[in-house]
Amino acid sequence: MSFSSAISPMLLSLPRSLAFMAIIALAIGPGRHVFAQSPAPPAQPLPAEIDRVVAIVNDEAVTLSELRHRVVQTESQLRQRNIELPPRDALEKQLLERLILERVQLQLARDTGLQVDDTSLDAALARIAEGNRVTLADMRSAIERDGIPWSRFRDDIRKEMVMSRLRLCFFSNRIVVTDAEVDNLLSNPGTSQAGEWLVEHILIRIPEQASPVELDRIQARMKEAVAQIEKGESFAKVAAIYSQAPDANNGGSLGWRPVERLPNLYADAGKELKTGELSKILRSPAGLHVIRIAERRGGNNLVDNTPVDQFHVRHILLRDTEVKSDDEARRRLVEIKQRVTHGADFAELARLHSNDLSAAKGGDLGWVYAGDTVPEFEQAVRNLKPGEISEPVQTQFGWHLIQLIERRTDSVSSERRRQVARQILRERKADEAYQDWLRQLRDRAYVELRLEER
Repeated sequence: MSFSSAISPMLLSLPRSLAFMAIIALAIGPGRHVFAQSPAPPAQPLPAEIDRVVAIVNDEAVTLSELRHRVVQTESQLRQRNIELPPRDALEKQLLERLILERVQLQLARDTGLQVDDTSLDAALARIAEGNRVTLADMRSAIERDGIPWSRFRDDIRKEMVMSRLRLCFFSNRIVVTDAEVDNLLSNPGTSQAGEWLVEHILIRIPEQASPVELDRIQARMKEAVAQIEKGESFAKVAAIYSQAPDANNGGSLGWRPVERLPNLYADAGKELKTGELSKILRSPAGLHVIRIAERRGGNNLVDNTPVDQFHVRHILLRDTEVKSDDEARRRLVEIKQRVTHGADFAELARLHSNDLSAAKGGDLGWVYAGDTVPEFEQAVRNLKPGEISEPVQTQFGWHLIQLIERRTDSVSSERRRQVARQILRERKADEAYQDWLRQLRDRAYVELRLEER
């Protein structure tokens, strides 16, 4: 779901754009709020040290204070996810490399004139707060209580937005999916048989012009990571130490992915693995990989012709920003439901009260497929009979009153199947090409490391 307001926020039929996901990943992490429900233990105090340069990236310096800020931030994230903290020196080296990767992207954005203005930044921050069901003021207070200055948090979000736009400009929009590729995916029987996997991975990049000595060193480092896991060290901790992928701070977890949306390298390797089993070391243009399938579950794929559940629904949405409290939202929706029960027109009330873009259509979302909407919304719909109206339902978007108009089990339309297949192929290509793009940016940069200097 992009920043554009042209699409109703309830409809999640296609994956979110790289730009939006990058911002949410920085701000809340996969499946997390901006701040934990219970405060994480404070990070271990860092020894006082005069600020100094720890790396030169082209014409800019990365300072020790920047690195230490990222260390504290990352340790807090790892604690919230109950991931054992890696040794401080190992974490510093990993995070310095990630700062270097960020710096080369920001430099490219600067050189091409790509910027994010304050209006766009403020709008993004408001959406992050809304997604966490808090006011912007409350989010700011929570962040500052965690010891992060609001100005620094704003700057972090701005940088993520810049890098996301850079990817869209230089990378994502250049991915081409042909009709022949779509036809091939749709004609491949059983594309959805494997369902979804909870994938964990470690990536160690290989420079484009790596010498045999460098390649041996990188292979030895990956073998060292594998050996630690095989000896009983947690995958998440090892990923935090060794992996150079953006999700290393999340223990290397890619989250639940439909198998057909995974890079081919991972999908092919995973089919040969038992749940919990570690793959052999894999090679791609981006570097060396190791994956593990932590869990498997059945998936509801729209690419094949298997009949799927479909629901014709309409709803009234009260956003959290439009009501003073949860109690007020419930009360207003209960009153609206009572009015419909006594003969009022649902569609007319949706036009008057709903804060969703679907209000202009009387709240009508049309036919939605299983998996199109957030879990709380879909569960409420599944519990309804045609014509019934739900009790107030809370999701990340606010409070809903939902009416199920009709339900059916039917094959997916040809147009819908092609649309989903094209998006699947774009994501698959994007995952594979993005890492290679980052590697090329890093290889072209002049980098001088000074972390070991004391």
